[in-house]
Amino acid sequence: MPSRPRRKQPRTRAQLNEAARLADRLQQAGYTKRDIARIIDRDPSLVSQFYTKNKGAAFVPALQQVLTAVETGGITDLPELAALAARHTQRRTTAAGTRARVRTKAVLITPTGSGTGRVGAQAIASGSARLRPLIAEAAHQDLRLALTVRLAKTGYLHPSGARTDSPGIRRDVIQRADHTEERSYGSAQTGGFDAADFARRVDAAGGDVTAAVHHWLVETGRIREDAQILHLEVRTWRRR
Repeated sequence: MPSRPRRKQPRTRAQLNEAARLADRLQQAGYTKRDIARIIDRDPSLVSQFYTKNKGAAFVPALQQVLTAVETGGITDLPELAALAARHTQRRTTAAGTRARVRTKAVLITPTGSGTGRVGAQAIASGSARLRPLIAEAAHQDLRLALTVRLAKTGYLHPSGARTDSPGIRRDVIQRADHTEERSYGSAQTGGFDAADFARRVDAAGGDVTAAVHHWLVETGRIREDAQILHLEVRTWRRR
């Protein structure tokens, strides 16, 4: 009988690279991996790869400055720490010494202004970071914006199809077997919402798109404060 492959043992603290050790110290200071990701403006999965794939060398100077600001300067505000980190983040270089391209997904907005971004539960839990560039670019191009959200039926304040919830939307409410509902807010027919306003909301939430959309839904009287977004979609188009 063939032997089972040995599981990869977790790294000890002594084996961690500098980025992981700095991330550890920030976590000891009360920050989560998600907070650290927001500070360096990257996806939380990259912070996890400091530990599992030995990544993060380019962020060491930024993390050192952030840690000094936290431990010595008493700075705790995430946007302020993010601004500090941005000034000290080094770009990777190629073997020839030139700047390497950043490996990110392109923000696709067509010449007509049409763009769509969707995230599910895992991305939502980390702030829907992949939607932030889409919203920022939509704001830059002065586009309109619409949202589709899914959450538990009990999380909505208005009954399904109520005009007070999403007036003028002809798209049917999608009810699912798991007792959740998908509802749309804004459309090209009704004019939608100003992308620049949502970009400002996202910036005010420290880049957390999930929190910004949740706050807007609560602020406008559409959902309960304790409701959790399970699916989020953003659509854009050029104003007529």
